[in-house]
Amino acid sequence: MPKNPPESMQHHLRQRLNRHAHRRWPHVNAITVRFRAGFAYITAELPGTESLPLCRLRFTGVLHTWGFALYLASSDSYRDNILPSGLPSGSPEEALDCAGDLYLSGTAI
Repeated sequence: MPKNPPESMQHHLRQRLNRHAHRRWPHVNAITVRFRAGFAYITAELPGTESLPLCRLRFTGVLHTWGFALYLASSDSYRDNILPSGLPSGSPEEALDCAGDLYLSGTAI
């Protein structure tokens, strides 16, 4: 079974994504990151009690490059996808931008 990144990387990833989301989508309260079996599940916490799954990142062993899977609300699942760069992996911020532009742009209050 794939391993999660070390605690220090997990903490760093959470900070990076929250900082980035706050700049791009100020109406988002927080980005939560849950780790399981080498994946980081990214969810936006919206005002009130709404949580919105965005994407899943696959740990590649490198802090700055993660595999990308987009959350599909229609099937309540994640599907490996390509980032706007044309690559299946990239920075966590690039993955958050891709998913956030799809799911968060119309959620402003």
